[in-house]
Amino acid sequence: MNIIYIHGLDSDANSTKGILLESYCQQHHADINVYRPDLNSAPAQVFEQLVKLVTALNGKDKTVLIGSSLGGYFSTLVSNHTGCPALLLNPSIQPHVTLQRFAHEFLELPENQILHTTAGGWEITPADLQWFADHQLVSINYPNKIEVLLKEDDELLNAELSKDFYQTQGATVTVQAGGDHRFTDFGEQLPMVIDMLQRLLSA
Repeated sequence: MNIIYIHGLDSDANSTKGILLESYCQQHHADINVYRPDLNSAPAQVFEQLVKLVTALNGKDKTVLIGSSLGGYFSTLVSNHTGCPALLLNPSIQPHVTLQRFAHEFLELPENQILHTTAGGWEITPADLQWFADHQLVSINYPNKIEVLLKEDDELLNAELSKDFYQTQGATVTVQAGGDHRFTDFGEQLPMVIDMLQRLLSA
């Protein structure tokens, strides 16, 4: 099995959850390969990069995505495009709305104006926000290949919105009490996560 871990907004290839996942698989599942691409690029490039990676890996072994936050958004897009199964952790479903916080009160900005630079070095511009607006999540093409894990007390994104969207589309959604946006108990949940991924691959 190949797992592609897709990090969130202020993260990179060395994200805590990605490293925890890789270490766990090295210790307990030698047959699982974990890939942690750095995705601090414009969204069109990220999407193209992920589709190419999924296509390349699928020729060798079964591949599944894990996407956290904004990575959950990209995982959904890539799954819709390729049919690749995906497990989503507190996914962002409206980045064209939530990332407007970086635009502040400015209404008319050059499309190459830098609004915010993430911890990983991605310089967000109005053109990026427009790309997200042009690629909104409106449907799920393979709902039987999508599972969602949400934390009820996510302080950054509205868990209820995500739950309603994915459930309405027919995906399996699990809402866990408490928690936070970063899924700080991810390490403890890895045995369950691997079970979920194996179930998705057999769907």
